[in-house]
Amino acid sequence: MHVIQSMTRPVRAVAWLMFAGLAVLHVSAASVHRSQIRIRDPFVLPDPETRTYYIYNTTDWGSPEEQERKAVIVYRSKDLENWETPKPVFEVPENHWARETVWAPEVHRYNGKYYLFVTLTSKDLLPTPPGRPQNRKRGTEILVADHPEGPFRSFANRPHTPEDWMALDGTLFVEDGVPYMVFCHEWIQITDGSMDFVRLTDDLSSAVGTPTKLFHASEAPWTRCRADLGELFEGKRYHASITDGPWFHRTSNGTLLMLWSSYGPAKYATGVAISKSGRLAGPWEQQEEPLWLDDGGHPMLFNTFDGRLVMVLHQPNRRVERAVSSRWKTSARRSGSSAKSRTSTRRAGEREPTSGEPKDLA
Repeated sequence: MHVIQSMTRPVRAVAWLMFAGLAVLHVSAASVHRSQIRIRDPFVLPDPETRTYYIYNTTDWGSPEEQERKAVIVYRSKDLENWETPKPVFEVPENHWARETVWAPEVHRYNGKYYLFVTLTSKDLLPTPPGRPQNRKRGTEILVADHPEGPFRSFANRPHTPEDWMALDGTLFVEDGVPYMVFCHEWIQITDGSMDFVRLTDDLSSAVGTPTKLFHASEAPWTRCRADLGELFEGKRYHASITDGPWFHRTSNGTLLMLWSSYGPAKYATGVAISKSGRLAGPWEQQEEPLWLDDGGHPMLFNTFDGRLVMVLHQPNRRVERAVSSRWKTSARRSGSSAKSRTSTRRAGEREPTSGEPKDLA
């Protein structure tokens, strides 16, 4: 059975929700509509106990402007339409190991606590391979809190990824009760970006051992070199292949998928890899064609409280990016249960998908 339908087959049961505009911070209204929110690398955490959806974002927070502070913020909603104005869940301290950029926050509930995975960039320089952009210390750090709204606190003032790597987009994967972080080793450092994993301690406070490589970006037939598409980085063209934003999904028949992003045939895109063993170590088989072609990526999946499986990603991959989410025909299999496939109905205000948009997962 094909995991991804043929690109020529019609798309079924997909509906859309968009977040657009600038992130709203200092407003008097008690809530903002999704159309007012700008988010890159979106992550939605449904909390079944309170039937609340949380969506995490990064932004500058605090004043005065000359002492700019970086933070992770969270919006919350009961209906995915109207969102309470955001609050900070983690503000980067002045003495933190990295304060230059704050990217790709994810919050996972694990063993009764909440863990923030966030990618940070330092001013510290790393040795730079010839012909590559300047390398800087970048990595994913894991922080912990007792509530999805934080405050999140560091285990130690350091990343969980190797300190001499440019690494990003860490996510949590648990197998046989053992936690792992899966993350990207950045193209800026190694040219052909890779997907790697490392074991974590039981409390996620640190990494155990050295990372293991899963695959390189160029192994996927649908990926393209960013320079061949005319993409510039710091004003120059670099021959490189990119790995971004891993996310795992186990289908109703037990197949383990990884959704991840790179440059596709024409623009930024999202593809799918399948674990032939059904386990994290793979080997991973890349699908021939991308799942999403139209300049969108860094996907994640979540289940709504009424049982719909939703994929959310940012689109376009430019300065005006917003979070876009789509309903899928199948539901994720959760531990101890097997969710049945269902067909969603289009709601008022949702547009019909077109043949160039994402396909069903099977």
